[in-house]
Formats: sequence, structure tokens, C-alpha cells
Amino acid sequence: MAQTVYLLCMVTTAACAALLVRSYLQGRARILLWSSLCFAGLALTNALLFVDLVLLPSAIDLALPRACITLASLAVLVYGLVWDAR
Repeated sequence: MAQTVYLLCMVTTAACAALLVRSYLQGRARILLWSSLCFAGLALTNALLFVDLVLLPSAIDLALPRACITLASLAVLVYGLVWDAR
């Protein structure tokens, strides 16, 4: 059951990223670009979560790379919010 939730989270964040990219290409609002990059990173984080907890043995831990990608994704979004506020 947990595997299904991990995959659904990955699919949902990837779909959000794709929809945000599509909206950015239509309207060129930069906040959509920053949001889509953030959601793409979060989709990557969810994919790594699935790989880490389901596919790889317990001897390999991907918690640090997942945390770094999540931090970078959120930093991109915060940077975009601050940049567009000017």
C-alpha cells in the first residue's frame, strides 16, 4: 500500500509540474516557471523516495540526497517569489 502512495505522490507532483510548464509557456508569467521547477524537484524527490524505500536494499540510504533536492526545490520557489516581488 505504501508503494502505491509513493507512486501516486510522484505522479501528482509531476503532473502539477507539467501543467505549470504548460501555463508558463502560454502566459509567460515567471512565477509559473519557478513553481514548475519546484514541483519538478519535488517529483524527483518522490521518485527517489520510492527508489530508496521500495527498490533499494536497506543498506543504502538516500535520505540526504532527497533532503538536498527538496531544499533546492523550495529554495528555487522562494527565490522566484522574492525575485517577482520586486
